[in-house]
Amino acid sequence: MKNRWSDTDANEMIARYGEQGVNQDVALRVYTSRLIGVEPELVIHGGGNTSVKTTVSDFLGDQKEVLCVKGSGWNLDTIEPEGLPAVHLAPLQKIRTFDALSDEDMVAFHRANLLNPSSPTPSVETLLHAFLPHKFVDHSHATAILAISDQPEGDALCREIFGGRLAYLPYVAPGFDLAKATAALYDQTPEVEGVLLHKHGLFTFGDTAKQSYDRMIEFVTAAEAFIDQTPAFAPTPISTRDSFASAAEIAPIIRGACSTDLGQGRYNHVVLAFRTSEAIRTYVNGRDVADYGTRGVVTPDHIIRTKRHPMVTPAPISGQLAAFETQVADAAKQFRAEYLAYFERNNKRLGGIKRMLDPSPCVVLVPGVGLFGVDSSRKAANIAADLAEITIDTVSKAERVGSFEALPEADLFDMEYWSLEQAKLGKAEPKPLAGQVVVITGGGGAIGAATAKLFAQNGAEVAVLDIDGAAAKMVAEAIGPGALALACDVTDRRAIDAAFESICERFGGLDILISNAGAAWQGEIGRIEDAVLRKSFELNFFAHQSLAQAAVAVLQRQKTGGALLFNASKQAVNPGADFGAYGLPKAATLFLSRQYALEYGQDGIRSNAVNADRIRSGLLTDEMIDARSKARGVSTDDYLAGNLLKQEVRAEDVAQAFLHHAVSARTTGDVTTVDGGNIAAALR
Repeated sequence: MKNRWSDTDANEMIARYGEQGVNQDVALRVYTSRLIGVEPELVIHGGGNTSVKTTVSDFLGDQKEVLCVKGSGWNLDTIEPEGLPAVHLAPLQKIRTFDALSDEDMVAFHRANLLNPSSPTPSVETLLHAFLPHKFVDHSHATAILAISDQPEGDALCREIFGGRLAYLPYVAPGFDLAKATAALYDQTPEVEGVLLHKHGLFTFGDTAKQSYDRMIEFVTAAEAFIDQTPAFAPTPISTRDSFASAAEIAPIIRGACSTDLGQGRYNHVVLAFRTSEAIRTYVNGRDVADYGTRGVVTPDHIIRTKRHPMVTPAPISGQLAAFETQVADAAKQFRAEYLAYFERNNKRLGGIKRMLDPSPCVVLVPGVGLFGVDSSRKAANIAADLAEITIDTVSKAERVGSFEALPEADLFDMEYWSLEQAKLGKAEPKPLAGQVVVITGGGGAIGAATAKLFAQNGAEVAVLDIDGAAAKMVAEAIGPGALALACDVTDRRAIDAAFESICERFGGLDILISNAGAAWQGEIGRIEDAVLRKSFELNFFAHQSLAQAAVAVLQRQKTGGALLFNASKQAVNPGADFGAYGLPKAATLFLSRQYALEYGQDGIRSNAVNADRIRSGLLTDEMIDARSKARGVSTDDYLAGNLLKQEVRAEDVAQAFLHHAVSARTTGDVTTVDGGNIAAALR
């Protein structure tokens, strides 16, 4: 592993933070923490922790000896000084005299001794850092170290590689007991340069930030060199003469199977994150992947994101997806049953005090294809997928030097249901559309943008489609990095199919289609050119049909219901002069929505329409508004507020109507009017 230390960079960090009043110790602690954090084979997604013992000023200006240790919610690769909360050192060291300390009391004690009460909660391993006498302490979950440690004879291998330079501690669950055990071990071997925690990671320490960091890199590099002396991991591959199905084809099947059925047509929806590479395919294509791939997590910290092991499916054969669908459904059913049994036997051991988490898989390995991370959001699914990749790397290395062995089931269960680990996941109520994927056409326009923003605020993952790719990208970027922007001409069925393939590969499928794209052509109906009318029908009717067909195909593979939402128009029920070319296909689209409600309600697919009028948008331009208001002899404001409520209707109001239908689980075949009140256009 490359040593990334640079004297120039370190001095620049000292100078930069010194201008902000941060002392040199903390500046260097930030610097080397980031050096560790940028290496995914050292730490990933909040893993690892670092500390420095130093002196800082309190609120009164008095100098206090403190431990600055990584705080909850911070990642090492992006950590700032405020991510290293200062804790009074003397009380932390004094508590070592206790015989026992509950996890809850430990956390409360950490917070009670914060120099700044508003600081983030210090790491659960704060006491371990405090009990060691060194100024700088680093902790990582290096894959090379775990690959050697996660063996039946892991201790012997580690001693062979590192000799007496490290102390070796059998597995102890994180918390007060681990801190005391590590400190006691160090007291027996004060000459060591680090402590290797069996099946959990590596601690190094030193008098300077560079010394501790150098030792971390040196030990990890030695482990990598030992592994590199052995042949590459090459499991016996599965044999098939058929081609494998694509990730986009199988993702909706897996997504549906991993979504938990809550009854009454309700589901805990999930989002998928797909990964594939030569290394991943070598791993998942192994004939014995159901053995080496399901023995357990490589470090207990991963279990809250990945569960104890992944679900493994059969290889999906192109053209035979009906069989694969049945196999995946059976695999998911078996996974949940085994998880329930695992929970019950371990919960009984603890006196029945735990409440079972969702028993569905968090990682799915698919021979011939790759892996999927599974969770209730794209962000969380990405974390699961990233950890699965690290697991594959670690297990592959472990199999090179011996045989991968995880911790016993009881230890893993205790970690999975440890209250301090569960706290990392947060306890906020899920948003109404959590885990659901919405596809919005015409997403670059006013109504599409407002709808995309509102659905994202309510927890949905968003795919923005527009013929103007730049406009779609702008809307997606305003939502955040999780949103997907696609340039798509919805009058081209091949473009629709390509877009839906991208959506399925990105999110695993979809739940809500908002078929919103449209445009208006004007002209007296008896004189309008046939080509113009046909062009309007292509966009304002046939595009809706093509989109709905593509969406239904995905929804039926998922088997978790869904919603088709069409943007109809006042013109569909109350035609205006010179707008027949627009109103005719919109009227057809209105009835199209009801036809889908009629034919696919049995699949739990709801179909509704929103009937909007006089919305400032690309369709109703400022020029058109000005012309219409002048023709009526009123101001533009009066024209737009020409309804029963005397209020202009905004794009955000239309978005609210779409949201209403997205969450109304018992409504289908409906048309919601958003026009401020127009009796002539009222349906009932």
